[in-house]
Parts: sequence; C-alpha cells; structure tokens
Amino acid sequence: MSLIKAYIALGSNIEPTVDYLTKARKLLGDYDEIEIVEASRLYLTEPVGYTDQAAFLNQVVMIETALSAHVLLQAIQTIEQQLGRKRDIRWGPRTIDLDILLYDEEHIVTDDLVVPHPRMTERAFVLVPLSDIATDINIPETGLTVKQAVAKLTKDELNDVRLYQPNDEQV
Repeated sequence: MSLIKAYIALGSNIEPTVDYLTKARKLLGDYDEIEIVEASRLYLTEPVGYTDQAAFLNQVVMIETALSAHVLLQAIQTIEQQLGRKRDIRWGPRTIDLDILLYDEEHIVTDDLVVPHPRMTERAFVLVPLSDIATDINIPETGLTVKQAVAKLTKDELNDVRLYQPNDEQV
C-alpha cells in the first residue's frame, strides 16, 4: 500500500490553545494509517472573517497516510468533535479547526471536500506555517509554489502572523 503525503492546517482560539493543538496532533498520530512526519512552528494570527474574537494559534503538519482523502476528512472531523468543536458562527471561535490543505498533488472537488483548500493561497495564517515545512512544493491548480504564494501576500497580511512565544497573551 503506497503512502500519500498530505498537509493539514490546525487552528485554535479557545484556551488552552496549545493543549488543543497538542491533543489534535496526538489524535491524528493515534490512527494506524496516519504518521505525522513534520510539523511547522506555532504562529499567533489575527482572526479572518469574523474578527470579534481572540487571536488564533495556527500550525501545519505534513502526514503520510494510506487513507483516501475522504476518509482522512472523516478522521479529522471526528477529531474536531472529540475536542469539542462547535460550528455556531462561520469563521467563529473554535477549540480546534483541522483542514486538509493538500493531498499529494491531487485536485479534488466534491460536495464535502475541495483540495487544494479554497482560499489557501490568500491566507497568511496557512501559508506561513506551511512554508516552514514545504517551501518548494507546488500548489495544484495555481501554478505557484508555497514560497511564491507567500511572496504574493501583502506586508499587512504577513504582519498578522507572528511566531508564537509560550508567554504570548491571547489578544
């Protein structure tokens, strides 16, 4: 059985954010068919969309998996439920948010899954952590590498993403 490389974004803005990201990584790794190969640093980022909320802690992990993209989606949705994810407000506060950014070099469009993740090339909170671990990979359907997508971000967008320090206060 061949393994697929996939990249998953993790985000949390309900305390304890570090614990939620740690638990999500552990639950991902508990699956026999998923191995976390690499993880980005943690970044504190300003909220997007619904801005009347705390800053987010974001990270991206690279996994190797034997799961299909749709079964992987089910797995991460199960992890979100286990960690108390509520979907009350679009782009609202959350204990954990897990998104499949890339699944090998596939372009997938179904009712419940779109890969590459829509709008990922517009989001510094995704691209900056992803660039920690995958600078030169191609983002399917865009003609861009991760490095090139980061270079297209504005200075303001990049300023909304800063390396997390353990004593940072949530804003």
